[in-house]
Amino acid sequence: MKKYYIYITAIVLMLYQLNVAAQGTVDDQRRSMLLDDSLITNTDTLVSDTLDWPKNLRSKIELLLQSELFKTSTVGLEIYDLTADSVLFCFNQQQRMRPASTMKVINAVASLDKLSGSHLFKTRLYYTGRVENNVLKGDVYCKGGFDPLFNTDDLRAFAESLHKVGIDTIKGNICADLSMKDSDLLGEGWCWDDDNPQLSPLLLRGKNNFMKNFCSELRRMGLVHVGDTLKADTPAKATELCSRFHTIDQILMKMMKKSDNLFAESLFYQLAASSGVYRASAKNAKQQINKLIKKLGFNDTDYYIADGSGLSLYNYVSPELLVAFLRYAYQNDNIFIHLLPSLPVAGVDGTLANRMTNGLANKNVKAKTGTLTGISSLAGYCTAANGHQLCFAIINMGVRKTAMGQRFQDNVCKAMCEQ
Repeated sequence: MKKYYIYITAIVLMLYQLNVAAQGTVDDQRRSMLLDDSLITNTDTLVSDTLDWPKNLRSKIELLLQSELFKTSTVGLEIYDLTADSVLFCFNQQQRMRPASTMKVINAVASLDKLSGSHLFKTRLYYTGRVENNVLKGDVYCKGGFDPLFNTDDLRAFAESLHKVGIDTIKGNICADLSMKDSDLLGEGWCWDDDNPQLSPLLLRGKNNFMKNFCSELRRMGLVHVGDTLKADTPAKATELCSRFHTIDQILMKMMKKSDNLFAESLFYQLAASSGVYRASAKNAKQQINKLIKKLGFNDTDYYIADGSGLSLYNYVSPELLVAFLRYAYQNDNIFIHLLPSLPVAGVDGTLANRMTNGLANKNVKAKTGTLTGISSLAGYCTAANGHQLCFAIINMGVRKTAMGQRFQDNVCKAMCEQ
C-alpha cells in the first residue's frame, strides 16, 4: 500500500510541475517583479506540504479572528492564490465597507486600464494676437491639466518661452484656462475639518496659487503686463508656446507610496476627462470605474465610488472587489508593470516603511495602506513560502486605534508569507 502511495504522490507532483510550467514566461516575469531573488525559497517541497499549506493558512487566520478586537469591530478580508487561480480564504468578503486609501488601488487600476502607462499630465501656455516691437497685442492662456508635480522650474520655463519669442510686454489679459474639469474644489463626502487638497487643474507645487506666482515670475523676468488676470478658455486659434509634463509613473509613485490624496484626485480627473468631456466631473470618473466593475463581473450598483483618494466617507466597496481589481492588474502586464513598483514595500518604504520589518513578510508584502477615523485597510500582493503569488484585501472597520487594525493585518500577512 505504501508503494502505491509513493507512486500516486510522484504522479501528483509531476502533474503539479507540468501545470506550473504551462503558465510560461509571463508568470515567471510577474514572479520576478513580485519578489527579490533573495526572497525566493526552495519550491521543491513535499506534495503533502503543497496540499496542506492552504489548510494551515486558514487555521492561522481563523485563530487571529478570535481576537478580542472583533468583539467591538468588524473585518472583511479575502486572500487569492494567483498561481493556483483560486480563493484561499475569505471572511465577510462581500460586505460593503469604506476602503480608506485602498480606494487608490481601484483608481490606479481603472486609470491605467483606460489611459495606459504612457499617459502624460500636461500644462500648456498659449497666446493669441500678434507681436509688434516686443509687445504682444493679445492674450496669454495658461491651460491647466491637473498636474500636481508642476513646479517653479516649469513656471520659469513658461515665462522664458515668452522672452524667447521676443515678448517683453503683454498688452492684453493673462487667462487661467480651467476647462479641464468642473469648478468643484473639494470631493463628495469630504470632512470639512480635514486638511483637504484643492482640486484645481492649474497647480503650482500642489497648491492653488498658480496665477499669482506666474504673474510674479513675469515681473521678476522684467515682463510688463498691461491688462487683467481672469478665467477664460483657450481659443482654438491660439498658438502654443510651451508645454510641460510629468508621467503617470511619477504621479503613481507619490500617490501610492506616500498615499498623497491630491495626486490620487489628479489621476481620478484624468480618468474623468479621458472620454473627451468638457469640464470633466467626478461623475465621469465614476462612470469609467463602474464600467470596469461590470467588466469584472460585478454589479456596479452594489458599490459607491465617490472619489479617487478614499477621503470620502461615501465610498463603499468590498474586499472581494478590491481583490478582483488586483487580480485584473496582475493579469494585464500593461497595468501591472506600472502598479507594482508604486506600492509601498513592507519594512522598506512609503507607508509600510515601519511595518513588517522582519520575517518573511519583510520586503515581500507590496501593498496599499488605508487610514480614516475608525478604519484601517491593506490591499496588495505577496509571495508565499512555496512560491505561490497571492493578492489580498483586508478592511478593519470600527477600530478605536489604527494600530489595532494594522497589527491584525500584519499578522495575516506574516501568515501568508510563512506558509
